[in-house]
Amino acid sequence: MNFDIIIIGSGPGGYVAAIRASQLGMNVAVVEKAEIGGICLNFGCIPTKSLLKSAQVYNYTKQAKRYGITVSESIPDFKKIIKRSRQIAGQMSKGVEFLFKKNNITVINGFASLKNSDTINVKQKDGSETEYKAKHIIIATGARTRQLPNLPIDGEKIIGYKTALTLTNQPESMLVVGSGAIGTELAYFYSSIGTKVTLVEFMPNVVPLEDKEVSEQLFKNLKKAKIKLMLSSTVESVEINEENNKCKVEIKTPSGQEFHETDIVLSAVGISPNIENIGLEKIGINIEKNRIKVDEFYRTNIKGIYAIGDIIDTPALAHVASAEGITCVENICNKNPETIDYQNIPSAVYTNPEIASVGYTEEKAREKGFEIKIGNFPFSALGKATAAGAREGFAKLIFNSKDDTLLGAHLIGMNVTEMLAELVVLKKLGATGHQIIKTIHPHPTMSEAIMEAAAAAYDEAIHL
Repeated sequence: MNFDIIIIGSGPGGYVAAIRASQLGMNVAVVEKAEIGGICLNFGCIPTKSLLKSAQVYNYTKQAKRYGITVSESIPDFKKIIKRSRQIAGQMSKGVEFLFKKNNITVINGFASLKNSDTINVKQKDGSETEYKAKHIIIATGARTRQLPNLPIDGEKIIGYKTALTLTNQPESMLVVGSGAIGTELAYFYSSIGTKVTLVEFMPNVVPLEDKEVSEQLFKNLKKAKIKLMLSSTVESVEINEENNKCKVEIKTPSGQEFHETDIVLSAVGISPNIENIGLEKIGINIEKNRIKVDEFYRTNIKGIYAIGDIIDTPALAHVASAEGITCVENICNKNPETIDYQNIPSAVYTNPEIASVGYTEEKAREKGFEIKIGNFPFSALGKATAAGAREGFAKLIFNSKDDTLLGAHLIGMNVTEMLAELVVLKKLGATGHQIIKTIHPHPTMSEAIMEAAAAAYDEAIHL
């Protein structure tokens, strides 16, 4: 039962690290206590996109007349929407299982804990325990819904994102706490299919980590979608009314206390890393601010033990975990990998319209002391957006005035998540605003907004 590498967790960090290690000739095992593929694949990234696609299709049918098409009444079938989402998650999980078999990766089912620097103990569901040894152990245990003391999740009336993806019946009303990616995406989905949604956010802006102009645009779109928005507000308490089985929610707002009644409260206030009971303290692994402390190649202070993904102090994104897994493994195998540039991490939020961003926001760039040029180009000026009936939103590019390099990009509009990779590559390669302007973009496309936004920063935009 000896391996070159054992990876604890099969999420987008763990399974990608396992496959890369196998490609490099390592004998690899993956320990998983639940579903292969982890939270992202089974209860996060993938199934949410299925739900959002169903909402998009439903909205298209409601707006069919705008496109010259007559459609008879369309009615969302909540159970079938959820069923489709679960089928897609299952299909993707089986895909990872296939990749494990293809790459001769051993899958060990159970809960793993560290015994020492080269040994783990795995407890199976039947209570039996087995020890496994490896030269290298990568911890990739991911995270779960963060729980607030005044918002205890019971899985029925107060729920987390996992339950929100598997409800058996559509609630008539829902109050969502937190307007990050998870909160806004699920608020949009449920509102789109007819649930009355209230969104409560502690900060003064929705999606508070995004550029302020993007936040303001999404605020308008969420209001247009008839989502009630309560900013600079906090949920103080939730009580269950046994007479009508509804949640009575006390909310502190800038104007005072308010009480709201709703069928379901969805807590989307962030995540907590899964670092408990896995033996970290036992073998002396350093933890800082509830995250495992690592170096640039994800080595902990204990030789042979590594950590990647949501359990370390880097952006909690699936693609970041995957990149960290590859970098970690390639370093173990002496491939001299390039370290990850955390200033060039793409971020995507799949609301309607979508949000895509990379690099500094305008606020952060100014805070860091950069002299900047900003180009902002509205999608309403594009033929493709107008023809598609998706004129809302814009592309915003931020350049360093001293050398014209791209510092940040922020887009909100139709399909902008598919446009973002271009900007990530441009930023990585140190492209200048003038180089972007002189790069011919296909017409008619949404991506023309990138070229035009660059031109706008230098007062050269043609269609503005």
